[in-house]
Amino acid sequence: MATELRVPPAQDHRFLGQPVGLATLFTTELWERFSYYGMRAILVLYLVAPAEDGGLGMSTAQAVSIYGVYSAMVWLLAVPGGWLSDRAWGPRKTVLFGAIVIAGGHYVLAIPTSWAIWPGLACVAIGTGLLKPNISAMVGGLYDNDPDEGERRDAGFSIYYMGINIGGFIAPFICGYLGEQVGWHIGFGAAGVGMTVALLVYWLASPRTLGPIGLRVPNPASRELMRKVLTIAGILLAIVAVLTIIDIALGTFESFHVIWFLSAVTIATPFIYFTRIFQNKALDTTERSRMRAYIWIFVGAVMFWMIFDQGGSILNIFADQNTDRTIGSFTFPASWLQAVDPIGIIIFAPIFALLWMRLGRRAPSLPAKFALAIMLIGVSFLVMAVLGKMSADGSLVGWWWLVLVFFIQVIAELLLSPTGLSASTQLAPRGMESQVLALWFLATAVGDAIGGLVAGLQETLGNAGYFAILGLAAIVMAGIFATQIKRLRGLMVGVH
Repeated sequence: MATELRVPPAQDHRFLGQPVGLATLFTTELWERFSYYGMRAILVLYLVAPAEDGGLGMSTAQAVSIYGVYSAMVWLLAVPGGWLSDRAWGPRKTVLFGAIVIAGGHYVLAIPTSWAIWPGLACVAIGTGLLKPNISAMVGGLYDNDPDEGERRDAGFSIYYMGINIGGFIAPFICGYLGEQVGWHIGFGAAGVGMTVALLVYWLASPRTLGPIGLRVPNPASRELMRKVLTIAGILLAIVAVLTIIDIALGTFESFHVIWFLSAVTIATPFIYFTRIFQNKALDTTERSRMRAYIWIFVGAVMFWMIFDQGGSILNIFADQNTDRTIGSFTFPASWLQAVDPIGIIIFAPIFALLWMRLGRRAPSLPAKFALAIMLIGVSFLVMAVLGKMSADGSLVGWWWLVLVFFIQVIAELLLSPTGLSASTQLAPRGMESQVLALWFLATAVGDAIGGLVAGLQETLGNAGYFAILGLAAIVMAGIFATQIKRLRGLMVGVH
């Protein structure tokens, strides 16, 4: 494997003014996101579709719970994925392993049998946990020796995130159409083809375009530590296996048992992280104050993602069952509406970036942005409550209403997501940046897990009641955030 590049990244401007290695990572991530969002666009629709239509015929509550815990696992597994990269394999090798596992998972899902859903989703979640945090780390590595103050790095990440959203935009049209109109497993197979393209691009182009980037193991673990970690992991897996076997032997096994167990693990994990951070005696007064502020940020993010990520589950089912999707004589697949979020990001992200630059110090503070984002996500569900009421008698609502809801959520996402990620790096105590970034990703995992669990209320309350309760809960939290803006700014000690 080549370890030297003909043109060092700091002097390389061959890809839109960026190092050519960015083209490799951009293309890899575009097709990886194509596979991820393509499968996600049809997953819950496949789970609830009747058996005669090729689906699994699950209830909405069960399907959304599976979707929620799967999404939670994707984010939760990024934590051990980052650890394996830092301590065992290095980013380059970890991403390759992740890509192989993801592709295998999609092809398992493409097998036309009901049992394939479990190993397929497990493989995609595990592989994404290996790939997602480490490919971003390699993008950053392209700019480690740049002579500027980060301007080209920022531009490079903007191009990289554009690739993510291009993949997310294209995927529902291809995988969604094939899944809904041709066959669910054909749609899953199309996602696998996309991941295979990502794997081949990464495998073939990395030696020539990335050189030594990502090859080094940043902080190699000792054999003793590896042995300890493997022993603990083996014991935990053995306990899970034994409990599952007992559950099956007693004839009491249900998928909800797995869902509740994984959700409990997800929700407990950030408590362990926060406890470890606050027990660190090396923290000074400022760092402790900032971490107290970060608890608020974490809780707000959990509420946000709990609602936002239901766009691929509850809202997707609503689009399928309660929405008139006809344009002229053509009725488009429900999954196509999943393309609204990425195209919204592509349209509005540059506008927001320009707005914050123009406003400078006059821009809203971090807590104010969070309060506004949580309020908007609540408003989006209050609009859904109205739509749920309009469709309660079997009427279909216009598809443009869902486009409006998704666009409201895009604005909220742009207020919260980049702001929270930036805050995680600014508020983190010295030497604990990775742990706080892990907490930021865990907020999404916890939100998705809770969202999957509360989804069962939809069958009891109906669409209008369900959306109204969650929407009002978010607005109440936004109001609490708004009353605490001044206090939080004080706790953040100089971070705007």
